[in-house]
Amino acid sequence: MSVGLLALLDDVAALARMAATQLDDVAAQATKAGAKAAGVVIDDAAVTPGYVVGFAASREVPIVAKIALGSLRNKLIFLLPGALVLSFFAPWAITPLLMLGGLYLAYEGAEKIYERLFPHQAHAHEEKVDAAAAVSLTVAEDRRVASAIKTDFILSAEIMAITLAGLPEGSSIWMQAIVLAVVGIGVTVAVYGAVALIVKADDAGLAMSRNGTTNVFGSLVRGVGRGLVVGMPVFLKVLTVVGTAAMVWVGGGIIVHGLEHYGIDFLARGIEVAAEAAAHAVPAAAAIVHWIVTAAGSGVVGLIAGGLLIPIVGGVLAPAWLWVNAQRA
Repeated sequence: MSVGLLALLDDVAALARMAATQLDDVAAQATKAGAKAAGVVIDDAAVTPGYVVGFAASREVPIVAKIALGSLRNKLIFLLPGALVLSFFAPWAITPLLMLGGLYLAYEGAEKIYERLFPHQAHAHEEKVDAAAAVSLTVAEDRRVASAIKTDFILSAEIMAITLAGLPEGSSIWMQAIVLAVVGIGVTVAVYGAVALIVKADDAGLAMSRNGTTNVFGSLVRGVGRGLVVGMPVFLKVLTVVGTAAMVWVGGGIIVHGLEHYGIDFLARGIEVAAEAAAHAVPAAAAIVHWIVTAAGSGVVGLIAGGLLIPIVGGVLAPAWLWVNAQRA
């Protein structure tokens, strides 16, 4: 009896060691894959705060929470199983789908820039697109959340695709699923937790500025609070600009890499040559200069592609959408 019990305990210990090893592997793979997707994660964090601008302070966190839940749904319910199915049955379809997502991001960013440069023409264009959206989305908050979740879907798809591509060949489907889930949840918590802190920083600053402590520490707290109150609106505006730029350069980068995948590599080679030349010219900051030039090159591609889509969406797709909804009604 004692021998059998000891054998059972040995088996349990062996299983525990195996489980611990698997957990270590998952953590290591998730960390590595998440690091590769860091650029898109930063873009996601930059884009999202712009969606709460213009709403009452009491609605900021609920809006972020709605977007976060939509992001989790995107990653875990749609993208995770979709990525596994595509990687197993149709790996050839991943690149075209990512390129379509890149075109969508490029269009969104270019349309925002177009609105800034040509406000009157942009309003006419927006009326066509918004009229189509108003069929099913009548409340401004719901419309904003839906737009944020659509944009998040593209960024999340890129994060999941980068994660999947970063896994070693021969990984089991269970390992792939677990790592994708860990990265998806971790990225969502990190991004939208940071966004919630950003959008509520001015309220925290207001509370700090009213601190009644009379010592040096109290004065310091009040000074920091006043700085937050004054600085956060400016910071949010800057972040909105960064978010628009992020849509353009991430979308352009997806397009460039997709074309390179199909052997059309002159854009990728041209951007890389320019980035290498700029990095050699400034050796003290070679890495950051290389990144800036690469992002700028991708941004130019994204801006051109998105700009070409503006008349197509406003002149063809939006009227077609209105016609379809009119037929349904």
